[in-house]
Amino acid sequence: MADRDRDRGQQYQLYPQQQQQQQRYEGGLKNILPQKGPSASQVLAIVTLLPVSGTLLALAGITLAGSLIGLAVATPVFLIFSPVLVPAAILIAGAVTAFLTSGAFGLTGLSSLSWVLNSFRQATGREPLDYAKRRVQEATAQVGDKTRQAGETIKAKGQEGGREGGPTVGAGAGRPA
Repeated sequence: MADRDRDRGQQYQLYPQQQQQQQRYEGGLKNILPQKGPSASQVLAIVTLLPVSGTLLALAGITLAGSLIGLAVATPVFLIFSPVLVPAAILIAGAVTAFLTSGAFGLTGLSSLSWVLNSFRQATGREPLDYAKRRVQEATAQVGDKTRQAGETIKAKGQEGGREGGPTVGAGAGRPA
């Protein structure tokens, strides 16, 4: 018996926290409900929201009932006119799809163009129009140089041909007399 009493004493010593928790438990509704009452603003919010939520719930019920009645009345009409309505619905769905696809392609094109312009600005450090203007000026100068060189070449060949005898370049060249 002495052994049993000693074991119980050790058990309480091993779990002293359980003993304290068991003593503090008050139980019941005291832990669920707040110790003080609701504030005035909470009461006012509940008093205001109850009629509003009730009204909205009633409107939702009326809307549901109306839509069910409308569906019951419109179903025979849909069945009678379905040979006309189904192709019309398909046509409208196709038009809407085409319109949305066109808009998506347009937005994709504009965003791609914007991305290209921004990457061009970052790569060159200039505006695209300034860059294009400079390139056109360079190309014009290059074409002018090539034209001048071609003119000089033609002039030189014309002078060589004139020295060898007879006109080789001109209005009467190559035609029999």
